[in-house]
Amino acid sequence: MNNYISQNTTDYHASLIQSLHDKNEATAYLEVALEEYEDDGDSQAFMLALKNVVEAQGGIGHLSKKTGLDRAHLYRVLSSKGNPRFITLGNILKALGFKLS
Repeated sequence: MNNYISQNTTDYHASLIQSLHDKNEATAYLEVALEEYEDDGDSQAFMLALKNVVEAQGGIGHLSKKTGLDRAHLYRVLSSKGNPRFITLGNILKALGFKLS
């Protein structure tokens, strides 16, 4: 049973990342995550969504080059305990081609 759950989780994640290659899908995904954050204040869920979009859009290394931010800093920011400053969040979104609205 554990392998079945693990495989389904892996398949779901791979499918999600694949779908987030599409900019429109990624935008919709982040919008829903932001709306949910506004409803329940769960910033970890939003940060996980952002981390998934980063992975789909080229990964931390690519993001580091586009933002000029250190890879280690980005890993910390996007971790489940990450608490980025608003300016950092804005820089990440801008580098990914998104904006808060």
